[in-house]
Amino acid sequence: MAPADENLYSQVHEAIRRRAEEIYFRDGCLPGHDVENWQQAEAEILRESGRQTIRRVVVKVEGVLYTGEYDAGSADGYVPGEFQQGEPVEVRVEDDKLFLQRANGRELQATIVKRSDE
Repeated sequence: MAPADENLYSQVHEAIRRRAEEIYFRDGCLPGHDVENWQQAEAEILRESGRQTIRRVVVKVEGVLYTGEYDAGSADGYVPGEFQQGEPVEVRVEDDKLFLQRANGRELQATIVKRSDE
């Protein structure tokens, strides 16, 4: 990594760390949410900075495991952690797209990048 890239990486990393800490305090210092706080902070900081980041979501539909990718910057406010592992989620599959129904009534749209029959 070039020195300029390292400096930018360090600045972004520090901004994410500070935001994750703010989220932790704002939410009442609840233990066990470090990953969710970090992911939310990362999405917010990258969205605010205009940088896009690709995230993955994995769901099982009728015995088929789908891996989908979505751009966190255009995910309509979706925050990783809205879906809990093992929790049922309404999913629609159309061509190469996954549509996951969120609790707020909106959908998370992801592009299928992998499909595994179990």
